[in-house]
Amino acid sequence: MSSTDFSNQTHFPGETGNPLDVALFTSVRLEKIPAALFFLLLALLAGLRFWYAPVEAFGLAAFFYADWLLLACLPRFKRSFGPAKPPVFILAVMRLVFSFFPSPFWFLLQAAGTLFVIYGFWIEPFNLVVTHQKLTSPLLSPGMPPLRLLHLGDLHIEQVGLREKRLNALILQLKPDVIVFSGDFLNLSYRTDPAGVAAARQVIAEWAAPMGVYAVTGSPAVDYPAVVSQILADLPVRWLKNETAALPFAGGPVNLVGLTCTHRPYQDGPLLQTLVSDLTGVNILLYHTPDLAPEASRLGIDLQLSGHTHGGQVRLPFYGALVTGSLYGKRFEAGRYQLERMVLYVSRGLGLEGAGAPRVRFLCPPEMILWEISAF
Repeated sequence: MSSTDFSNQTHFPGETGNPLDVALFTSVRLEKIPAALFFLLLALLAGLRFWYAPVEAFGLAAFFYADWLLLACLPRFKRSFGPAKPPVFILAVMRLVFSFFPSPFWFLLQAAGTLFVIYGFWIEPFNLVVTHQKLTSPLLSPGMPPLRLLHLGDLHIEQVGLREKRLNALILQLKPDVIVFSGDFLNLSYRTDPAGVAAARQVIAEWAAPMGVYAVTGSPAVDYPAVVSQILADLPVRWLKNETAALPFAGGPVNLVGLTCTHRPYQDGPLLQTLVSDLTGVNILLYHTPDLAPEASRLGIDLQLSGHTHGGQVRLPFYGALVTGSLYGKRFEAGRYQLERMVLYVSRGLGLEGAGAPRVRFLCPPEMILWEISAF
């Protein structure tokens, strides 16, 4: 696949000031609306839709209020810890669209919407799955046990809750040889919060593997270097800052290449070329976004491990992600891709973005990826 020159791009994913970043932090202002006024706002939306039918208006408003209750209870049960009003308002607008279906279909669609809220906000974001992948290379010695590499991405921690506890329990069960993390430590709402830093330290302190734990930073809008330094201080994690690390793998030479992501392929590509120019063996690139894949595939990278897209978080059957946050759109939204001789894997990630973004997943459960890397 040929790369694209993005040097004339005005805004880039993962940086402050892009349209998505502005929308997420603008929507947070809805949380400042007093509860009584927000209650009346939802009632007004329902009333304007069914001004001629009080019973239907009351029914639609009841669905609005049910969404509010369900989302407001998430922090109490340590599920997620974001503001409730912004996603409730988004859901209300979506419900208004479906309310134009004829009766009784509109009511059935509203009931289905409530089931979606329960599943998407309360269940799927915590159904952490382990995806098993294999990579073979003629550069490794045959007959040796495979290298078991665990890829984690997009932790986006708010507080230590159900998902984080399940994550560390699974890591203990898997017993990987090496753990790599592809960036985005904190949730946008907690990216400078001391409590968020403490929660991230608590979780990451439990990560351990015989060949080490390695990490790179994620998006510049999320992973501030000074904050990441606080998170990783004194923890047994090697932060790869535009550098390489040779793994002590008996089956042959395996190199980790850790590149700091700027979301600008035209800047990061030449730096990657410098890092890999003298490397021999199997080269694994740890880079936050998949957008460098076309360049990496030409530079001798065997496996690129990325995240950032979250798989879209909300996916539709037969279509996939609605939003990806990638310069290439849906080209690299989630999963495994073959680019000539290089394999790219884009993780769906573990956590959720933050700010005013809904803490929701649908047909896109969080994942960790366990790789077995061996000879043919």
